[in-house]
Amino acid sequence: MPEDIGASERMLSQWQQSIEQKAERYQEMAARVQGMTISEASRDGSVRLTIGSNGILTHLEIAESARDKRMAEVSAEVMRTLQRAQSRIPELLQQAMAETIGTQDETANVLFDEAKRNFPAPPHEEPAPPPVGREIRFGIEDDDAPAPPPSRPAPPAPPSRRPARRPDEDDDFGGQSFLS
Repeated sequence: MPEDIGASERMLSQWQQSIEQKAERYQEMAARVQGMTISEASRDGSVRLTIGSNGILTHLEIAESARDKRMAEVSAEVMRTLQRAQSRIPELLQQAMAETIGTQDETANVLFDEAKRNFPAPPHEEPAPPPVGREIRFGIEDDDAPAPPPSRPAPPAPPSRRPARRPDEDDDFGGQSFLS
């Protein structure tokens, strides 16, 4: 019987040691991930940003070259750049896991799958359409091109339907409250 107790104690000791080692590896992974930042720039370099491992924007820089763009274009470029940066989180998380707890760990796989759901790859970017309303043309229009519809002047505003006030009419209720 004493052998069984000794074997049980050794097994319990090994199990405890294994748990402590695993906890240390998880703490190391958490520290790496927490300190991770990702920087990304837009394709034209007008937007540069940095995010933390949680995907939250920590730094944003918009270059002077963006002043020639419409604000809608600049904000869209910020969002595209942010999404590209966030889509890199799962890859960096997987790398930190591989170096600390391993990729075969069930908990690691759950974390990785969740990161992929939260930070998916950005949609394929198509070339930006030419700016609208910024083109000025000089010269003679092509005869084959349809003529723009003639512009009509706006109709005059309808006359006010409020009756004219009489000079002796008093709006202030003679200094009395209208509630009494």
